[in-house]
Amino acid sequence: MRLMGLSLLLALVSGEVLAQACVVHSTAERLDVKVCQQNRNIPQKLFADGFCQPNLPGQKVDVQYVDQCPTGAFGVCSNAQVANMPYRQDIHYYGVATDAAYLKPFCEAQSQGNWLNP
Repeated sequence: MRLMGLSLLLALVSGEVLAQACVVHSTAERLDVKVCQQNRNIPQKLFADGFCQPNLPGQKVDVQYVDQCPTGAFGVCSNAQVANMPYRQDIHYYGVATDAAYLKPFCEAQSQGNWLNP
């Protein structure tokens, strides 16, 4: 019983083990983008090791694992389907609200998601 409790405690302390969302902040010379991906049905390890680790050459990328996406998003692509895969996630967008002009159509047409204005 003691070992099982220790394992649970270690899992709770390590945010990556139980995290269901990740905040990805990428910056470059004239670029500052912040999104949060909330997992719906992507296998946990694939989400953490693949979806939350974007390959963005020339950009500084900071990833933070969280239990749920923070408030303050200007838009959310809810139940977005990952291209060519059966997986779904919610994508929260932060920063420049006018970006919704092209993010909303992409969300609805390409990702088959529902655009929400929180």
